[in-house]
Amino acid sequence: MMSANTVPLGLIPAYHALHAPQRTALICGDVRLTYEELDARANQRARLLKARGVVHNDFVTVALPNGDAFYETIFAIWKLGATPNVVSAALAKPELEAILDLVRPRIFIGEPPATGLPCIAPGNAQHLAYASDALPEAVARHWKAMTSGGSTGRPKVIVDAMPSRWNPNEGFLLQKPYDIILNPGPLYHNAPFHCITMALFVGATIIEMQRFDPLRALELIEAHEVNWVTMVPTMMHRIWRLGPDVLSRFTLPSLRLMLHMAAPCSPWLKEAWIGWLGSDRIWEYYGTTEATGSTMISGTDWLAHKGSVGRPREGYALKILDGEGRECPPNVVGEVFWKPEGGAGSTYHYIGSSAKRMGEWETPGDLGCVDEEGYLYLSDRRNDLIISGGSNIYPAEVEAAIEAHPLVRSCAVIGLPDEEWGARVHAIVQPVAGATLDEAGLLAFLSDKLTRYKLPKSVEFSSAPLRDEAGKVRRAALRATRLEPKESPRGGSEPAR
Repeated sequence: MMSANTVPLGLIPAYHALHAPQRTALICGDVRLTYEELDARANQRARLLKARGVVHNDFVTVALPNGDAFYETIFAIWKLGATPNVVSAALAKPELEAILDLVRPRIFIGEPPATGLPCIAPGNAQHLAYASDALPEAVARHWKAMTSGGSTGRPKVIVDAMPSRWNPNEGFLLQKPYDIILNPGPLYHNAPFHCITMALFVGATIIEMQRFDPLRALELIEAHEVNWVTMVPTMMHRIWRLGPDVLSRFTLPSLRLMLHMAAPCSPWLKEAWIGWLGSDRIWEYYGTTEATGSTMISGTDWLAHKGSVGRPREGYALKILDGEGRECPPNVVGEVFWKPEGGAGSTYHYIGSSAKRMGEWETPGDLGCVDEEGYLYLSDRRNDLIISGGSNIYPAEVEAAIEAHPLVRSCAVIGLPDEEWGARVHAIVQPVAGATLDEAGLLAFLSDKLTRYKLPKSVEFSSAPLRDEAGKVRRAALRATRLEPKESPRGGSEPAR
């Protein structure tokens, strides 16, 4: 847990510039910033934001791609004691407008939305006219406010309860002060944003990829002597697909830890990585954006408890409850409930949603069990949630967009197994009687209504009703009828998962 020796996040770059003046904070393509340069640039951007009306505890929505401007902007927001609300720069207009309607930020930074909201467009250089010297100390009530699709298809905002302070000597998830860390992931996702900003808090050097490429990731790890990296299983799969001739060129001796998270990892893939890099370097993290609970497990422990995501980390308690709210015995699947040390509601609050709680215990909706030693095993990552390439996709949101098509009577969206993405979005569509509708036409209709990764990767047309008389769609049953046994990568067969 965080100690009392904390520094306001806006002062973090200056802190490290003072203690290690030539320390590099960020390498992003041809851009290389020391902590002193990062601090100066963030000060200029902060003064621009202040001039545009940003004050203490305001939300500022940021829709910028990975790059030096993103990092400078986030620290600029913290310098004013405001809270960054990070979203994808490629969000479809309806999704972005729904988020802005919830957050109601003071200003929007990105391509201007058609909402009349004050904004600063990408590439705007007005901040260069402002001074780069230090600003007064300021601490926001909430250090971040990340967004996620809600189970109803409407976005929700997860406002972290932690104020914008951190101990600059306290590494997160086995990070060490002054590590060299590769970021292969999009910073609008909570996992990369959380891990990479935390790395900067302890003076790390960030190697920013901007866009993931499997071979380039390995080359960057080796060239910059990277110590720590986090990936989603899709990235691991793409690297593994490079094949033995390529992988044999890389031993990655500097890499102390590869931490995977955000989606289930196939056991065969994890075993392959352990065989390549060793069980002491492959770790897994499972947790919630709400910070209500988390686990962690080393590759060595995983080999002794195959399929587990680990035991609860310090500060969190875990229970598995059945449908009646009774605690399940070991090895019996139920719903996963968490309780943080400070109790329910102590780590976050929602805007646009509500928590599912049972007293002081809260569930993200995951199903799983624990063994006699307290190791958690997940059997599903929520009943209907599709996790594709580490991104959460809620079927209701995709269904709502599809059913807006005038030739669609009803539809159901499910996740089907995909070797590369973990799961793919599969749409089952019932057209209006007598209508002619094809996949290409439907996808063209959806292209400006859904962010790209949420678009169906396969479409099936059906004349049968997809909802019962109450208007309910039984996604689990639809998915089950479409799953068939497939050959295991190690031989034999196993059910598709």
